[in-house]
Amino acid sequence: MRKANKRITDFGVIRQMLDTCHVGRLGTLGADGWPRIKPLNFAWHEGRIYFHCALEGEKLDDIRHEDRVCFEVDLPIAYVQGTTETPCRAEYLYRSVIMRGRARLVEEPAEKVLALDALMRKYQPGGTWGSYPEEKLAITGIVRIDVEEVVGKEELGKDELREQALAMLASGVPLPAILG
Repeated sequence: MRKANKRITDFGVIRQMLDTCHVGRLGTLGADGWPRIKPLNFAWHEGRIYFHCALEGEKLDDIRHEDRVCFEVDLPIAYVQGTTETPCRAEYLYRSVIMRGRARLVEEPAEKVLALDALMRKYQPGGTWGSYPEEKLAITGIVRIDVEEVVGKEELGKDELREQALAMLASGVPLPAILG
């Protein structure tokens, strides 16, 4: 990363983003040589990204062609408005995480259950769910990304702006905010 001062060095911050952001973006390379980006729901579990998908389709075709993938999650925090007098004050505050790793289709039923449970805990917090019927597990595609590199980046502004951004993150206020 060119600007080292923007690197997120606290893995707890990265972990919180992975646990709370609802949409991640999978980057793959197709057999036709074109890169693709797919937004999807995901769960982070023990250093791996899991998501479910159809057993056939472009995502799996790409992964079978090239298992090296990237995965991105971002959190917009605030738009800082410029003014007529100070247009260069306009700024965007954010956090992002980019990962690289290798993806593979999960075949083992026990790991499929582990991944589905991780997804349910994330997207149905406090909810309950039953067991997964064997016939449904057999037709459910689960992809695991073994993450090899994680880079977090943030722009929180300076001084008072940074304090505001951190306060918004801590308070759970809906994001992104617009700051004047």
